[in-house]
Amino acid sequence: MEDKSSLIETLFERTQEYVKTSFELLKLQVFEVIADVVSSILSRLILNMIMFLCVIFLSIGVSFWLGEKLNNISYGFLIVAGFYAFAGIVFYLIFFKSIKKLISNSIIRKML
Repeated sequence: MEDKSSLIETLFERTQEYVKTSFELLKLQVFEVIADVVSSILSRLILNMIMFLCVIFLSIGVSFWLGEKLNNISYGFLIVAGFYAFAGIVFYLIFFKSIKKLISNSIIRKML
C-alpha cells in the first residue's frame, strides 16, 4: 500500500513540476512575442520620426524658395500647406482603408 501512495505522491510532484515548467515556458514565449512587437513598433517609430523631420525641413526649404520667387515668403508657405492639404485629402480618400487593414494584419502576424 505504501508503494502505491509513494508512487501517487511522486506522480503528483512530477505533475506539479510539469505544470510549473509549462507555465514558465508560456511566460517566456509571451515575453518573446511582446518584445518582438515592441521592438518592431519602436524601430518603425524612430524611422518615421526621421522621415518626418526630413519632410519638414524640405518643406520649409521649398516654402522659402517659392516665397522668394513670388516676392512674399508667406505665399510660399501657403502654397506648400495647400499642397499638403490636397495630398492628405487624396491620400485619405484613396488609401485609408487599405493601409488600416495592412497595419492590422501586420500587428496580428507579429502577435501570432
